[in-house]
Parts: sequence; structure tokens; C-alpha cells
Amino acid sequence: MSVLKNQPLTRRVRNAVAGIAHALSGERSLRLQGLALLGVLATLAVLQPGAVWFALVLVAGGAVLSAELMNTALEALSDHLHPAIHPRIRVVKDCAAAAVLVAALAAVGVGLAQVLHLSHVARS
Repeated sequence: MSVLKNQPLTRRVRNAVAGIAHALSGERSLRLQGLALLGVLATLAVLQPGAVWFALVLVAGGAVLSAELMNTALEALSDHLHPAIHPRIRVVKDCAAAAVLVAALAAVGVGLAQVLHLSHVARS
């Protein structure tokens, strides 16, 4: 068994925070997506549409950020293992990027549903 397995919770959290910090320092898209999520949450705080909408936005936003972090990890690992351009590595990177795109489109869908809901409520 690896020495890195079953580390104390504090060390695992510290490692996770270090991963987030590393990704934030090197990935402009992650910073942009994080800022977008903060902006949407600030807007929700002002509009106060209800707890369910906050939950949906948090889940959708968390999915986008998680997909972006996985994309960053796969790209770093791929580049480390095979620095030269390779067709199979390209597929891995493209699929990871597609996962981010799918999560982002789903998050946009949540936002559109919320706008439609709020406009319906305003008309009522």
C-alpha cells in the first residue's frame, strides 16, 4: 500500500487546497469560471429567489469548477507523461475539455431556467 494513502484529513484537505491554488494560478479559465460563479451568487443574494435556486447554482457551478480541475489535472499528467503531441493524448485532452463544456452548458441551462422562472413570477 502507498504511503500516500490514508493520510489524516487535515493533510488531505491541505493537499486539495494546494491543488486548487495551483490550478487557479495557472488556469485563466478556472479563474474566470470562479469569478462568474461568485457574480451569480452575489446576484442571487440580491434577488433572493429561494434556497432551491441557490442549491441548483451551487451544484451546477461546483460541477463546472470540478470538471475544470479534472481537466487541468489530466492535461498536466498527459503533458508530463507525453510532452510531444500525440493523437491519443489529444483525444484525452479533448474529452476532458468537452467535460468542462458540458458542465458549463448545463450551468447555463440552470441560469436560463432561473431567468424564465423569475420572469414568470414577475408577470404573475
